Amino acid sequence: MAQPIALAPTRKRPSGKGSDFAPLLREVKEAGLLERRTASYVIAITLNVILLAATWAGVIVLGNSWLQLLLAIPLAILTTRAAFFGHDAGHQQISSSRKLHDVLGMLHGNLLCGMSYGWWNDKHNRHHANPNHTDKDPDVGEGILVWTLEQAEGRTGLYGWLTRNQAKIFFPLLTLEGLNLKVSSVTFLIGKRRCREARVELGLIAAHLVLYFGALFLIMSPGKAIAFAALHHALFGLHLGSVFAPNHKGMEMPDSDTDWGHLEKQVLTSRNVRGGLVVDWMMGGLNYQIEHHLFPSMPRANLRLAQPMVQAYCDRIGMRYVNTGVVESYRMGLGHMHDVGAELRAEARAEVREEQHSR
Repeated sequence: MAQPIALAPTRKRPSGKGSDFAPLLREVKEAGLLERRTASYVIAITLNVILLAATWAGVIVLGNSWLQLLLAIPLAILTTRAAFFGHDAGHQQISSSRKLHDVLGMLHGNLLCGMSYGWWNDKHNRHHANPNHTDKDPDVGEGILVWTLEQAEGRTGLYGWLTRNQAKIFFPLLTLEGLNLKVSSVTFLIGKRRCREARVELGLIAAHLVLYFGALFLIMSPGKAIAFAALHHALFGLHLGSVFAPNHKGMEMPDSDTDWGHLEKQVLTSRNVRGGLVVDWMMGGLNYQIEHHLFPSMPRANLRLAQPMVQAYCDRIGMRYVNTGVVESYRMGLGHMHDVGAELRAEARAEVREEQHSR
C-alpha cells in the first residue's frame, strides 16, 4: 500500500519508460471512446427526473405517515445520480456546448441537490489537476480528517481525538457530508456574491431550499419533516462519499519534488474498484477512477470500455495499475487513515500510562 508523503521517499518519474501518454490517448481516440453520447445522457437524465418525481409523488400519496421515511432511501440514491450528472456536466462530457453544460450543472447541482455547481467545479478541477497532492489537491488538505503524518502532528483536543479515531468514524462522518456540501457551497458563493453567476447559483439554491422544505412541511408534521430531511441527507452524504472515498485514499501522494507526467500523476494516485454491474451502477461508473482521471471528458458510460485498454497499456510499460474489489478498496483507504493517526494514539497511550504511574 502506498504511504503518505511523510512516510515514504518521493518517487521520481521513470526515465522514459511509462511516461508517454500519447500512445494510449491515440488508442482510446481511435476506439471512439471520447465521442459524446448525448442521446444516452438525455435518456438517463430524463429517467432520473421521472423517478425523482415518482418518489416525491409517493411521499404525497403516503400522507403524514412514518412510512414516508422509507422513501428517503430511493430519494438519496436518485439525488446522488443527479449529482453524478452535475459532475459530468462539469467535465463537459454530455455535449459540445459549454453553456448547456453550465445550465445542466446548475439545474442538477444547485436546484436538485442544493449545492453549488461552481464551487464543485472549482474544487474538483483542482483535484483532477493534482490528485493526492497535499499542497494542491483540496480533497487531501488538512481539515476534520488528515492524510499524512505531517498534518496529524501536534493535533490535540477534539482534533487530536478525531485524528486518532478517524478510520473508525469515517463512515459516520460521511452522514454529515450532505449538509457540509450545502454549507460549503453557500459560503463559497457568498464570498463571490458580486459575481452574476454566483447570484444566479444562490438564487437556485434558495429555490431548492424553499421547494424542498416547503414540500416536506406541507406534507408532513414538523417532526416527520425534520426526520425525513435528516435521513435523506445522511444517506445522500454516505452514498456520495462512499463513491469517492475508495478512489485515492491510500494511494501514492506526490509532493512538490515529484516529477511526473500526466500518465504517472493520474494512474499512480488512483485506484479502480471492480464488482460487476451492481457496483458500476451504485458508483455511477466512477469506480473506473483511473480511466476517469486520464480522460475526464470521456462519457462516464465509456469508462468501463476503456478500462481493459488502459490496464493493458500500463502492463506493457510496467506501470503499477491498482484494480481491487470493494472491500479491499475500503480496507486500503481506512488502513491508510488508521496509520496516519498511529503516532497520536501512541502519544495518548503514553500519557495515560504516565498519569497512572503518577498516581
